[in-house]
Amino acid sequence: MLNEQTMDKLHTLKLNGMADAFKEQLEQHDIGHLTFEERFGLLVDRHWTWKEDRRMKRLLKSAKLKTNACIEDIDFRKPRGIDRSVVLRLASCRWINSIQNIIITGPTGAGKTFLACAFANKACREGFTTLYRRAPRLFQEIAIARADGSYVKLMNKFATTKLLIIDDFGLAPLLDSERRELLEVIEDRQGLSSTIIVSQVPIKNWHENIGDPTIADAILDRIVHNAHKFELEGDSMRKTIMSSEK
Repeated sequence: MLNEQTMDKLHTLKLNGMADAFKEQLEQHDIGHLTFEERFGLLVDRHWTWKEDRRMKRLLKSAKLKTNACIEDIDFRKPRGIDRSVVLRLASCRWINSIQNIIITGPTGAGKTFLACAFANKACREGFTTLYRRAPRLFQEIAIARADGSYVKLMNKFATTKLLIIDDFGLAPLLDSERRELLEVIEDRQGLSSTIIVSQVPIKNWHENIGDPTIADAILDRIVHNAHKFELEGDSMRKTIMSSEK
């Protein structure tokens, strides 16, 4: 009866991980050889692991990544412009703590989005808030937010997220409103958070794609100078996968 009351109190206090560990200890007949300190340490460790697992799942869910990619699943066998040593070094996520950026360019199907989502997945596992958006969707959200009065809240969300992924950047030349909104997003994040930009367009053509020379200079200055760059190449990975399945 006393144990049941203890279990109920643990759940009421939202110590679910500790409650699960306590229940398991009650079912282990040889647990008595451990000291009180050892058993209590096991309870605390289990609850810590439970909380960290929940936080990671919450971060991954809110990130809304396009694909469930992991660093461990990146295919380094094909020469696509992905340096294994660079990827593994960035997997430490120290570049996020140092407020650096990543730029990934290359043709359709080269694996740009997969690589970006793999870095984002690792960021979530390390406890960083992360958000994935395709550029067209980003601009659409901002336009809607301006219309319904939630603009400040949305821009604050973009500014405070530790890692923002902007995919499909430059699919079409930016409209005047889009380049100005992009500058606002990038400016708000300057010196505070890291950004991954994924594009089919080579960096040398971004200036022309953005349009306005002054705004383009401001955006590129804040993104490119401290960015780790991946220029992917080769045939589409989608075609390779389809061919292997035949």
